[in-house]
Amino acid sequence: MASVHLAYDSVLDREVAIKTLHTELGREQAFRERFRREAQSVAKLTHTNIVSVFDSGEDELDGGMVPYIIMEYVSGQPLRSVLDSDIAQHGAMPTEKALKITADVLAALEASHEMGLVHRDIKPGNVMMTKRNVVKVMDFGIARAMQSGVTSMTQTGMVVGTPQYLSPEQALGRGVDARSDLYSVGIMLFELLTGHLPFDADSPLAIAYAHVQEEPPVPSSINRSLPPAVDALVARALRKNPNERFPTAEAMRDECLRIAGSGQSGATPLIISEGPRARTSGASVSSAVFPTAAGNPHTPVPPSVQQPYQPTQAAFGPSTPPPVNNAYPTPAPAPTPPPFAGGFQAPPPPPFPGPPAPVTGSMPPARPRKNNTGVIIVAAVVGVVVVTAIAVGIGLSAGAGASSSGGSDSPTYAYSPSPTTSVRPEDKTATIQASQCTNPTPSYSQKGKVLFPSFKFKNLDSVEACIKAAGWKYKIVKEQNDAIWGKNTVTDQTPAGISWWDPRSNDTIELTISTGHN
Repeated sequence: MASVHLAYDSVLDREVAIKTLHTELGREQAFRERFRREAQSVAKLTHTNIVSVFDSGEDELDGGMVPYIIMEYVSGQPLRSVLDSDIAQHGAMPTEKALKITADVLAALEASHEMGLVHRDIKPGNVMMTKRNVVKVMDFGIARAMQSGVTSMTQTGMVVGTPQYLSPEQALGRGVDARSDLYSVGIMLFELLTGHLPFDADSPLAIAYAHVQEEPPVPSSINRSLPPAVDALVARALRKNPNERFPTAEAMRDECLRIAGSGQSGATPLIISEGPRARTSGASVSSAVFPTAAGNPHTPVPPSVQQPYQPTQAAFGPSTPPPVNNAYPTPAPAPTPPPFAGGFQAPPPPPFPGPPAPVTGSMPPARPRKNNTGVIIVAAVVGVVVVTAIAVGIGLSAGAGASSSGGSDSPTYAYSPSPTTSVRPEDKTATIQASQCTNPTPSYSQKGKVLFPSFKFKNLDSVEACIKAAGWKYKIVKEQNDAIWGKNTVTDQTPAGISWWDPRSNDTIELTISTGHN
């Protein structure tokens, strides 16, 4: 919407940035007047984390009036460049760094919201980092002027903002307030923590649909180093209903700083997933930590929560388990293998007093005593019995294993992992809604095609239910040992998730699932 030029202020001997709106936007008198008032409001925002506005006005160019704003020149780089550098080095931005940058952005928004200004376009490209790592939020006022309702541009139903960071109410063209900015901050924080956007697709319309209809992934399903506290923070910020988000920028900022200073912010990023394909919802984590707003009668409020980010069984009732952090599935204890696998038990000790004499290749010469012959014979017999029993035990064990593999009716021998084998339990909470198969997002440019759902990292039962509800064909083509994911978790699929697919092709969907074993 604008061009930015580096200029020199000869009066005060300093460099400044001059933003000029494109000519076609400055032709409407109503827009220019609104933009002037907005520039005056932004100029009153004196805050460390906001780019200062020095002056504004209009100039004539090519027969049209062009509004301009003279702003502070920030010598540094955009947050987008900082994030790209961290992704190249770590896979994502370190958690504590991301939380502190987000807190500074929220501090800027807190000041603007007090003045009644909603930014409407928070994203890494509109946040600058100075050479001393001071956060500077830019572009206040322009989106507000575009959405003010005083121009013909709004009357055409135009939605202003960047699709990947739009709040659901912005995507629907409804009125927005300060909580819309908090949703955009949540999207930005998700991207900083994981290196991926929670919602992305081939068209702006598909992205907007995802903001309105889809649940975002849990950040820790992509970056395993993230603790549950961060999952809950992001999940609350990305609530569809504004009443369920943080009430103010100050409240969200306090939470960011609390986590960053509590030692819960995790270690170096450990990226294990492909971003938005991991569609596990973070709503369960958020609802356990943050009570649902009273204005939403459809979602029950948990009876009690003892401490933030430490939900106990009492908070969920006697029958509902606490939310599962999928990033750290708890391995089931390995069963102790039975003695002599196959059920064979060692024979009881022989009913002879005292230990039997050792058996060697040859018997020692007998001493000249009258009754020693019987003792020697008995010892030899006992030795033969013990050796025979051991041999029989080995044979029975091997026979049990062979009969199991052959499928006979003899006692089966089931595989028992050794105590050192790691087994991931089946995660029944990683589900996908059947509506993602029965009502997928259609393509408006490729007739007949739909946005194919992502089954990766979902439990097989819910995936099968989703596919069957849509009447599609599928088959499991491979079971692979993968200790990262629990048993019966889909780890790969064809067609790929979040890609355009034609259901009329009647192609068979191919799934790969995890056994949960190493």
